[in-house]
Amino acid sequence: MLNRSVSWVWIALALAGWGGWNAWTHREVEQPPGVLIAEAPAQTALSGDEAAPFVHRGYRLTPLAGFALEARVLTTESYRFDRLAGLVPVDVGLGWGAMSDSAVLAQIELSQSGRFMYWHVAQFPIPEQQIINSAANMHLIPATSVIGRRISALRRGQLIRLRGRLVEAVAPNGMQIRSSLRRDDTGAGACEVIWVEDLEVLQR
Repeated sequence: MLNRSVSWVWIALALAGWGGWNAWTHREVEQPPGVLIAEAPAQTALSGDEAAPFVHRGYRLTPLAGFALEARVLTTESYRFDRLAGLVPVDVGLGWGAMSDSAVLAQIELSQSGRFMYWHVAQFPIPEQQIINSAANMHLIPATSVIGRRISALRRGQLIRLRGRLVEAVAPNGMQIRSSLRRDDTGAGACEVIWVEDLEVLQR
């Protein structure tokens, strides 16, 4: 009985240590007030090989547009068991313009679940449409394992630079997910689906 009790103590300590380490490594990065990222994402037309469909993890990906941005990380959420987890392991909510301003964000409650980013306000610090136009939930498909690790390590408040392509993905069973090509939409179908070819943290 003593050995079994000791074993449980070590397990509990290990779990507590892991939980503390995880919370520390994913702690939010504090930023000063003011717009930190002024420019909206850039979307560009594709041609030639850039537009050619390709297969990744059994999905047929069709590039729709080039995509590049600098943004503030608003939320992150990992998915392991839903139908997209094998292709899109992490969703990231990103903000630019007014939605990169700490003074504005302090008045907006943000959360993420079920492949959506949600926001709630008691009183609008900026017009509603400006919130919609300046933030988005993005489904990130890492092009390499290195980029995948960088995405998994992202923390709220970090500023990032991302480059890739917006895509449509079709699974072998016919399930389809298609990227939005607008920044002013909301609800189902409004998320960007991005084949991420490069990602850099600008400020830790």
